[in-house]
Amino acid sequence: MGFAMKLLYHGPSRQVLHDQLAKRRRIDADAPVVSMSEVRIEAPPERVRRIIADPSGRSSVPPGRRVVRLDDGATRGAEFIWAMGRKNIRSRFAVVDEGRELTRTGVALGVKAVDRQVLTATPDGGTALRIEESMAAPLVRLLFSSRKLSAQHGIRPAAVKAAAEARARAGAGAQPRG
Repeated sequence: MGFAMKLLYHGPSRQVLHDQLAKRRRIDADAPVVSMSEVRIEAPPERVRRIIADPSGRSSVPPGRRVVRLDDGATRGAEFIWAMGRKNIRSRFAVVDEGRELTRTGVALGVKAVDRQVLTATPDGGTALRIEESMAAPLVRLLFSSRKLSAQHGIRPAAVKAAAEARARAGAGAQPRG
């Protein structure tokens, strides 16, 4: 897809994005803004999932995010509204796979996004957290770039890592790792 086509790309409808991409564990690969990143976390997948699946706890992961409304918790199909700075984002969970994946769709200011957070257990009891995200709307590339999204993906996994590892240390007490 050429630059002009990507610049004007609006993506599928929010419903199609949710049902035909997010529920099938995919982002919009044609979107003008796409990012993927991965981080290794010294904590089990269950602990990491509890952190990423609790939108009400996102105020510290990373700072500056807060839940405005969450009625049903992290369950498939549940909707919630959260804010990043002064911008409200309406989201809905598409995949809630215990200990493995959390995928949601969202829309704010006409920008439609799919956000996948995939957890993979490592042989030594840790977790690999992969984040994939796509954002689509006409002209979104003029306001937000894949590079800027990648930079955010450096912040968010680092915050999840710090929170999960701090909880792991607190849960382990003074016991040595073996």
